[in-house]
Parts: sequence; structure tokens; C-alpha cells
Amino acid sequence: MTADFTERYGPVAVVTGASSGIGYAFAEELACRGLDLVVTARRLDRLEELAARLARQHGVRVTPRQSDLADPAAPRELVDFTAGMDVGLVISNAGSGLRRAPHEAHDAAALMALLMLNCHAPSALAHGYIPRLRARGKGGIIFTSSVEGAIGGPYSAAYSSSKALVTALGEALWGELADTEIDVLTLCPGKTVSEAAVKQGFDPSILDDAMPAREVARLALDHIKDGPTYIASEHYAAMIEQLSALPRRQALLASAAAMRKHMAARDAVNGK
Repeated sequence: MTADFTERYGPVAVVTGASSGIGYAFAEELACRGLDLVVTARRLDRLEELAARLARQHGVRVTPRQSDLADPAAPRELVDFTAGMDVGLVISNAGSGLRRAPHEAHDAAALMALLMLNCHAPSALAHGYIPRLRARGKGGIIFTSSVEGAIGGPYSAAYSSSKALVTALGEALWGELADTEIDVLTLCPGKTVSEAAVKQGFDPSILDDAMPAREVARLALDHIKDGPTYIASEHYAAMIEQLSALPRRQALLASAAAMRKHMAARDAVNGK
């Protein structure tokens, strides 16, 4: 299985957002499967530590690349940086969220940065790498979206709408590339034990339904041929199915009520 995986998606994989969370876990899983890596994120020190450890433990070559994909020019720069490498797999994982709050409560600049990172970057990376994958005749792309992209998320308007774009992008490209040997998978995690969850206001100690990031990454790689969309959590797959069965207005009102309850509990813990 590992040899077949490496043959199809190797020798080099690019992983964005690799300094923590699911991106970090993707890098670990891919190194275990024998792929060389280019790992990117803003925090170069973490990337260098990751690269050294994976090279030592698995004998793979790991190239750290500092990059802020909220910069409109950064995706093209990453594509150009890897021009001399035989990239067979692109993991467009970098993304950000905001603390749950009414949409108007967020800073306008933070909203713009979120949309550039969550929406522009995956689209631009796909635009840059697909011609190279077509030329080599095989490979894959994984987009990290979210279960929140399945329906508008009250009190998470910017994040949920940005992830809806990622899901639609991945599904569209899956359709375009279905007659090739290029696999496209849109990964939709639920709650995951990660820094991103903490930044969005979730307390890891009470995330009963959260999955370890390493498990999410492993499942995505194991299901890369099962596109266009893959929900890693059975719990959240069932929840999305239930919401989808409701009239849209009812589903949105239920989501809004649940999020208000969560925010009230969060603020009570924080003494607000």
C-alpha cells in the first residue's frame, strides 16, 4: 500500500499550514509513507523543527518554506519555489477562523485576511499545480474545508462561507479531473484537537466529539480516491445529514440557537 501510494502521489508532496494541527499531521503521515515534503506556514521555527524530526525519523527530505498565504502573491511564489521538484500531491490545508461572534463584531482587516487565506489561496494553488499534475499524468490534491461549509453558520458567517467556497471548488475540480489519474478530495473535518479550535473559542477539555488531528489526516489520505467530499467524523456526517433533511430556515435557526448556547457557556467560563 505504501509503495503504491508513493508511486502515485510521490515523490514530493506540498503541505500548507504545516506548523500545527491537521497540516502538521498531514506532514507526519506523508513522511511515514515515504514521501519527501515541502512544508509551509508562517512560523519558520516550527517548520524547521518538524523538518528535522521527520528527516531523522523517516529518512525523507523535508524542505521548510516560510509563507503567509494570506498574501495574494504567496501561492504563485510557492508554485515557483517548487518548480524544479516532481510534486505529485498538493495538500491545501492552510486556513484560519475567527472567534464565534456576530459578523459585524469582527475587524474588517481580519475578515479580508481570512477570505484571502481560506478562498484565494486554495484556488490559486490549484490553478498553479494542476497543469503540472496533468503533465505528469497522475497525482492528487486535497483541500481542507470544514463541515461548517455545508450550511451557513450563524455567528461564523465569514468562516462558514469561506469553507463553502472551498467545498464547491474541490467538487468542481473533481468533476473536471474525473477522467484523469489526478484525484481530488475535499476533506471536511468536524471539531479537531488543534490550535485552530482554541482560537475559535473551543475549550479542548470539553470537545467530546473532537478527533485527533493525526487521525483526520490519516483518514483523508486513505480516502483520497473517494472524492469529491469526505467527512472524517461519523458524528458530524450524521449531524450534517440531519440538518440537510430540515427545511433550510429551520436548520439555520437551530444552528443559531445552538451557537448562542455555546457562546454563552464560553463567556461564562471566561467570566464575561
